[in-house]
Formats: sequence, structure tokens, C-alpha cells
Amino acid sequence: MIGIILSIIAAYLLGSIPTAVWVGKTFYGVDVRNEGSGNAGATNVIRVLGLKAGIPVLLVDVLKGYFAVILVRQIVHATGGADISPLIEIIAAAAAVIGHTLPVFAGFRGGKGVATLLGVGFGLFPYAAWVALAIFAVVLASTHYVSLGSITAGVTFPFFVAFVFPPPHWTYMILAVMVALFLPWTHRKNIRRLLNGTEPKMNLKKTKTAKK
Repeated sequence: MIGIILSIIAAYLLGSIPTAVWVGKTFYGVDVRNEGSGNAGATNVIRVLGLKAGIPVLLVDVLKGYFAVILVRQIVHATGGADISPLIEIIAAAAAVIGHTLPVFAGFRGGKGVATLLGVGFGLFPYAAWVALAIFAVVLASTHYVSLGSITAGVTFPFFVAFVFPPPHWTYMILAVMVALFLPWTHRKNIRRLLNGTEPKMNLKKTKTAKK
């Protein structure tokens, strides 16, 4: 039990690392939450500070989710626990994403959890996560809407988990369905802008690298 509690706390704290905020403040003197969309995520960092800042933020945010579900197994085993149940991994994954959206190290003002969810996917559903990433890339390339790519990938994710790459235990489907519900909810403002035709597009060819 101690190992389970510690692993969930560790997952939340790992997710709470505010990569976008720290990179912006440390290297550019900018709090990205006060610029652009106000979101502390890689997309807003790319828009505000450029690819040079945004790519590392994206990679670290993905790794936060990946290591959150990997470390939970290590912590439980290190504290004398047996093999953990899928439910514990799901709770740890949720804790990491909550940490990203409500980070204790940044005044509980974080991002939307897309990159961290992708990392969780790589840790628990690697094949389905790669398909989701491909769907995101195709939608982004064809529409230039990051939000639409994220929502589409998230909503279709449980279908690939259920019918193409079924997990070893049905409990994992809970997390897959949560992804399909969570991403539209965190992108509800984006959905309104998409419907109104006011959602900004992302064109990487025109994205400039921000200077310090």
C-alpha cells in the first residue's frame, strides 16, 4: 500500500513539472501563460517562442507521462509489493496528467495534457499511441489545426485500443475511454473557436525561432 501511495504521488509530482513555464521564464524571460493562448503547453510555446523552445518542451512533457507509468511499477516492486493491478497504473497515469494540467510547481495553471497523455500511451498502449500520433499528424498537416488533430486522435484512440490493439486486461479500456472524454473537455474553448471559424492555425513553415 505504501508503494502504491508513493507511486501515485510521484506520478503527480512528475506531471507537475511545468516545462513550458520554466523554459519560457529561464531562457526567454517570458511566462507563456500570459502570452498567446495562455496555455502552458508545447503548442503555445512554439507559437510564442518558436520551435527551438517548443520541441524540448514537447519531448519532456511526453516523457513525463511515459515515466509516470513506468516508475509506478518500479516503486511498488522496490517497496516489496507484488505485481500491480492495471487500475493502479491507470490512477498513476491520471495523476500525471492532472499534474500537468494542475501543476503544484506553477500555481496549478498548466497545459491541456495532450503530450503527457501521449507519453502515458507509449507506456501502456504503445501501438495504439503510435496510431494516434499518426492521426494527429495527418489532421495537422491537412488542416493546420493542432487542437483538431489532438481531439481527433483522442476520440479515436479507444477504438484502436479495443478493436485493433487490445490490451492484456479490459481495465485498461477505462483509461482509453477517459482519454476520449478528457481531451475534448480540455479543448472545449478550441471547439467553440473551430465552430466559429476563429481557431488559429499552426503553420510550422512560417514559425520563427524566438530570440532570447
